[in-house]
Amino acid sequence: MQKMDDLKEQAGIRAAQYVKDGMILGLGTGSTAYYFVAEIGRRVQEEGLQVVGVTTSSGTTAQAQSLGIPLKSVDEVDVIDLTVDGADEVDRNFNGIKGGGGALLMEKIVATPTKDYIWVVDESKLVKTLGAFKLPVEVVQYGAERLFRQFDQQGYKPSFRQKDGKRFVTDMQNYIIDLDLGAIPDPVALGQELKSLTGVVEHGLFNGMVNKVIVAGQDGVRVLESHK
Repeated sequence: MQKMDDLKEQAGIRAAQYVKDGMILGLGTGSTAYYFVAEIGRRVQEEGLQVVGVTTSSGTTAQAQSLGIPLKSVDEVDVIDLTVDGADEVDRNFNGIKGGGGALLMEKIVATPTKDYIWVVDESKLVKTLGAFKLPVEVVQYGAERLFRQFDQQGYKPSFRQKDGKRFVTDMQNYIIDLDLGAIPDPVALGQELKSLTGVVEHGLFNGMVNKVIVAGQDGVRVLESHK
């Protein structure tokens, strides 16, 4: 049996096959997207691939810079040709949960102007119904406790994201409240509900945004395509 890291690497390299000269690329965050960025860096150095990257986190920025991938900020581009990123859960309708690493706001900002959006995941991330993975909700610091109480009253089992014994602060200087929902029968409705709340900056439901999912599994790498 192949190790999962090897399979993730294969999935990341497979995603890089969609990259062509002259593209503006959204560079994702996370363990599988890491291998995609690494492969793009290899092609830039060894094959002279001409691309410009737009990153989704400070961690990806550091990785891309170390590999010599030219970067622009999302504000400097009108359209992104292709974004490749990871996901924490993906359902059969190509809705997903992202933000386990805390970069959901930047990831969604980059995904929104993207023509082609691909997720690279291992097969454990494929689910019938979203929600076993806690849903991250990024909130401004001012009024965060009030939102927390509101989520608690709604039975969403909220918890503030912690790191190193302190409350986690995102690259955008916000908090993350993780909702332990168990199951999300209607992710579109929940996404709209969360987005309407004052103080919520963004949520980790990425509904109907992706058109390909590259899956690393024990049987190798396969590509699932949305037929929407």
